[in-house]
Amino acid sequence: MNNHGLSNSETIALVDCNNFYVSCERVFDPSLEGKPVAVLSNNDGCIVSRSNEIKALGIPMGAPGFKYEGLIQKHGGTLLSSNYALYGDMSARVMASLASFAPEVEIYSIDEAFLLLNGIRAKNWEEYGRQIIRTVKQWTGIPVSIGISSSKTLAKIANHWAKRVPAFRGVLDLTDEERIQKALLKTPVGTVWGIGRQYNKFLIQNGIDNAWSLRNADDRFIDHYMTSVGHKTVLELRGYAAIDLDNAPSPKKSIVVSRSFGKQVESLEELSEAVSAYVTRAAEKLRMQDGVAGNLMVFLSTNRFKSGPQYSNSLQIELSPPTAYTPELIKSALSLLNEVYLPGFQYKKAGVMISDIVHADDVPLNFLQTNYLDDKRKILMDIMDKINRQSGRDTLFYASSGIQRDWQMRRARLSPA
Repeated sequence: MNNHGLSNSETIALVDCNNFYVSCERVFDPSLEGKPVAVLSNNDGCIVSRSNEIKALGIPMGAPGFKYEGLIQKHGGTLLSSNYALYGDMSARVMASLASFAPEVEIYSIDEAFLLLNGIRAKNWEEYGRQIIRTVKQWTGIPVSIGISSSKTLAKIANHWAKRVPAFRGVLDLTDEERIQKALLKTPVGTVWGIGRQYNKFLIQNGIDNAWSLRNADDRFIDHYMTSVGHKTVLELRGYAAIDLDNAPSPKKSIVVSRSFGKQVESLEELSEAVSAYVTRAAEKLRMQDGVAGNLMVFLSTNRFKSGPQYSNSLQIELSPPTAYTPELIKSALSLLNEVYLPGFQYKKAGVMISDIVHADDVPLNFLQTNYLDDKRKILMDIMDKINRQSGRDTLFYASSGIQRDWQMRRARLSPA
């Protein structure tokens, strides 16, 4: 296996928020501290975030909330509806606080970030990590765990054990070879970042059951049986930074916003409200990357898991010139909805997809057209986006998306936060 061009002199930290959705709820309701708390998925379905107290009760991730509601209440706990607007806001605060600790930060997910610590003068990485923990907690109220090593994959493993071993106090430094060996020997191969179920089964069948044995696997075996992702994973386990830090994610080429309704929806009026709201959200995301869309699709469907008449359909339209102007997108979306809608059905889901996305500056225009970035439409959208960012989503909204919104997903357990 050729390691040419790879570096093993990086220092990378993975910062992971502990039980993130539950932690967000506790920031705004301290009475939840120390109690079993679980957050439910859309429409109050399955458990998607668990406090340590919920885990101690043996309640698994992804379990139906109703199945364990009695047990949770018996132990003085509670189930909460998901509040993604709150979690997104808290995530932004956490990421902003991390930026002061590293020259480069890659936001990996809503509750995880990689920090490149090269050039940081720290006598002790674990103490530096605890400084990060204290600062994030002080600024945001969110507890985090930190793993530090010379590659992303090793930092992931370090974080895994930092969360699970109280003696580490939330931080594990895996830059020492002896420590790395001990950690990898205890790490099941299936928990290694990039090793999915199929690889896990295959590797175990070939005598590779932990991260240490994968790290020391024969190069010819790895090259023959594993993809380039697996190849990079092994290099990462050997301490080489084979997976670069991506602090400038590629703009999305398509954006989908879709939700299941909190009830069966029959009327075109309610479907129109939902589609308008979804288009509004998709357009906001589009403008965040300075994009304009050249194609718009609307789709809707009944509940295929229920008996009764079934119907699903979609329709798309080319947008010329491409746009990010919400009123234009709503007008086109409602026109498409009118064509695909059939009365007499109970609809469970609808959504929109905007695609053929390019940067607004890259749109070729004829002499009759104006660049979206240069006209009053962009100024209006910028003002609305700024107000909604500062004052909360839907502070300003379009009348076509409705006021009551009875079609929205069920969130009967939503906290006051």
